[in-house]
Amino acid sequence: MSTIPSQIADGRRRRRLHSDEFKADAVAACLQPGISMAAVAMSRGINANLLRRWVRLAESGDTAVADERAAATSMLKAAASSAFVALQLPAPAAAAVSADIRIELRRGSTTIAVTWPTDAAAECAAWMRELLR
Repeated sequence: MSTIPSQIADGRRRRRLHSDEFKADAVAACLQPGISMAAVAMSRGINANLLRRWVRLAESGDTAVADERAAATSMLKAAASSAFVALQLPAPAAAAVSADIRIELRRGSTTIAVTWPTDAAAECAAWMRELLR
């Protein structure tokens, strides 16, 4: 069961537009003590995250939500108009030949340190399996 009324026109769902009065009323309801922001959002049929954004904008003194939407739209247009730029990446550095596998085992006051060359990793794994049996 859906609690959100479907707004389907021409087979597509449209973004709902809310008036400034509706937004101001919802924000004012949230600022009352003891009122849950989620409860206010549910009672008005909007998403709590959207209501939180309206409250944040109201608290910051920015009353023009349209300015935020316009800025986001202009950023999207700028990103879409920028061209793809191919970058030349440096070749990966060769792995250090002297890299070793270092294993340190502690049991009580005894510590054993074992160093294996990385090119013998399979033998190291077999040794560890036998040791841990």
